Amino acid sequence: MIQEIWSSIAKTDAFNMKFTFEITKDEAASVQAGITMRMEPLDFRVQFKPTSLVDGELKAVGFSHFFGEKPVELEMTFTQEAFHGFILFPKIGRLDLKGMRGAGPSLLDGLKEEVRQLLPREVKERSNEEIAGEVEALLARMTLKDKIGQMSQTMASAFSFGNTVIADSPQQMVEEGRVGSILGAFDMNKVYELQRIAVEKSPLGIPLFFNADVIHGYQTIFPVPLAWSCSWNMDSIRRAASISAKEAAASGITYNHGPMVDVTRDPRWGRVVEGAGEDPFLGSEIAKALVQGYQGDSLSDRNTIIACLKHFVAYGAVEAGRDYNTVDVSDQRLREVYLPPFKAGVEAGAGSVMNSFNTINGIPVAGNKDILNTLLREELGFNGMVISDYGSISELIMHGVAKDKKQAAQQAINATLDIEMVTSVYAEVLPQLIVEGLVQEAQLDEAVKRILTFKYKTGIMDDPYRYIRPEEAEQLYMSEEHLQASLDLAHQSIVLLKNDQTLPLSPENSTIALIGPFSNSKDLLGSWQFTNYAEQTVTIAKGIEDKLHHPEKLLIVQGCEVEQAIDGGVEQAVRAARQSDIVILSLGEHSEQSGEAASRSKLTLPDAQLELAREVMKTGKPVIVLLTNGRPLVLGDLHEQANAIVETWYLGAQAGHAIADVLFGDYNPSGKLTMSFPQNEGQIPVYYNHFSTGRPANARQGKYASKYLDTPNDPLYCFGFGLSYTSYEYSDLTLNTTKLRRDEELTASITLRNVGAMEGEEIVQMYIQDITGSVVRPVKELKGFKKVRLKPGESQIIEFEINEALLKFHNKNSDFVAEDGEFKLFIGPNSAELQSCDFELIV
Repeated sequence: MIQEIWSSIAKTDAFNMKFTFEITKDEAASVQAGITMRMEPLDFRVQFKPTSLVDGELKAVGFSHFFGEKPVELEMTFTQEAFHGFILFPKIGRLDLKGMRGAGPSLLDGLKEEVRQLLPREVKERSNEEIAGEVEALLARMTLKDKIGQMSQTMASAFSFGNTVIADSPQQMVEEGRVGSILGAFDMNKVYELQRIAVEKSPLGIPLFFNADVIHGYQTIFPVPLAWSCSWNMDSIRRAASISAKEAAASGITYNHGPMVDVTRDPRWGRVVEGAGEDPFLGSEIAKALVQGYQGDSLSDRNTIIACLKHFVAYGAVEAGRDYNTVDVSDQRLREVYLPPFKAGVEAGAGSVMNSFNTINGIPVAGNKDILNTLLREELGFNGMVISDYGSISELIMHGVAKDKKQAAQQAINATLDIEMVTSVYAEVLPQLIVEGLVQEAQLDEAVKRILTFKYKTGIMDDPYRYIRPEEAEQLYMSEEHLQASLDLAHQSIVLLKNDQTLPLSPENSTIALIGPFSNSKDLLGSWQFTNYAEQTVTIAKGIEDKLHHPEKLLIVQGCEVEQAIDGGVEQAVRAARQSDIVILSLGEHSEQSGEAASRSKLTLPDAQLELAREVMKTGKPVIVLLTNGRPLVLGDLHEQANAIVETWYLGAQAGHAIADVLFGDYNPSGKLTMSFPQNEGQIPVYYNHFSTGRPANARQGKYASKYLDTPNDPLYCFGFGLSYTSYEYSDLTLNTTKLRRDEELTASITLRNVGAMEGEEIVQMYIQDITGSVVRPVKELKGFKKVRLKPGESQIIEFEINEALLKFHNKNSDFVAEDGEFKLFIGPNSAELQSCDFELIV
């Protein structure tokens, strides 16, 4: 068997790649193989079948991924210690590959001497007024070509993908002043080379931004954002962003393409994994924490990176949960549900915003002046950079609102879109648009001023190389401190969904069968990660082995692939289950089944996994189900049949240790869901803060009510739900007054007591309902939460302050107001199990 051969290879002018090869030989002597190829910043997987296996050497030929319209071809030969072969890319040519077993070289290996010897330069402190003056002076020296260059971006390597062909080398484009930022430069030699060309050879010597998608870690990978949102811990989330920024900034990255702050209520949409779930209040708190984490107190701190709020706006409302699809929302819902996290991020000082792919009021956002200028800049007061999402300017043509690139560019410029990500529409047509008078050069000036302002704020105008710190980066990557932070957040992200007194486990004498495709898998990181250390991911098997007093009593059986059966796999799993005292079923989605362009119409587990689970359940042994996934799933019979269910999401570098700590009671789970789990796909969208209807579903309404004939209205697991190994008692909900007047505060208090036998943390949640309003209001809305740690028998009075501002909403005129009248206040452990009392607002 050959497993996990890692190497940094094939650093050519065409690509900078990382390869993972996994080759397994099962009992039947058949071989399955796969290759995951990372092309900055694109990922795809090539699967192939072997042609021969002789004396431990595998030779394979095949292809399955189409690059544009033609297939990628490959031929590889693998031995126990090395691999060699080639990949043939259409239009680019042959790429010869070779590598050795094991991890790649040190970060410092192969680093150019001048990169090693870089010394920090003084960065001048400037007021906003001084920056504005220097920007104006520089702008006065710029030609039209220089300005368009600052508004353009290219990849770190020449490339071809789909209909986009960038044939010129980035070096040539930088030297000619045709780009102002670079996407996907993860090699510090490349960062240095391109920055040196920009500073020393481009017409005005303006340094480059280096951009990357740092979504949940740079090299030390944290839980995916949907997972960490379940921690409800803003300090821990802020720390994760800060650590991610520190690692990225030391590696040359100045500009992040994150965080994603889209609210979504549809788990069919693959990108739910990148966000904070269904609630705008919690999403706003997390957006603020992430901006603070990435940008720190000042972007002049070289340990920070520019935060980019994406995707503005309502991308999470795509119809049918299908990525890139149409969005049709009312102004009231836009402002109440989808806008608040962006407003919070702007108020926290985010330096950038990325437009969404979708339409608002029939106009794609990339060319929508009402959204990008009137709403974002004028109403929210955003004064930073707007960057297009990949290809979204040229896609105005496909949307049918522009007939050609000239119209597309004109619409984007008029919408105040500053930077075009990677594609070259601006560069191609803006000069002609200005000659024809369809675009004014003054419009470009405003965009360029915003870009240059942030180049001064980040300090690169004084020290272009301040973000290239290889020795520091190597000390930061996967450091003990960073791994501990990842583990801490992973602990808090786990949600215990069911427990029939099966957990926690004892590490002593029981025989445990660990069964399922994720049992010994390292596919625990999730989408949008570019780490070089994936091979160091702690597997679930490793985490459990480290806990057991007798590791030999852990029986590990894969049972099936994520989506396919394995010959004899179920039978082997059943044998292991029968030999064990307890079964842990490790099931879920592989990371490519969630994220961008990963929408799903069925949210059940794949048939192969369901068949495995059914047969194992028949043994009658206690079964714990571990879920590894990037969205709420439809669990079907698993909910009833399993003795315990643990939602682990994709937990990052320390996943196995975090899961084992929870399974064996070394960490008491405290996570609470931030997205509802539907009972079936027909309920979608299902969310807690829905509107009141004229015919609510209750016993008094009978048949003619807002309900289904064949399934309940309620989700399987509601927003805010999560169990613990201890029990909490809520009592004595009181208000200090039932009359709230303008400019005053009302205090709600409740007593929380730990009535169980284990210390734990409880997330106490406060919701409010506006009983009567000038527009229909939700049945309840989250308006506060507190995370409280209690020892067994300990109690604490939890208080929440309510004021007029907390009760405001957008009325029919889009005014943000609070209206007098009656309100109901709820406090409890989740959005369904709540105590309530009433108060009145007097305006």
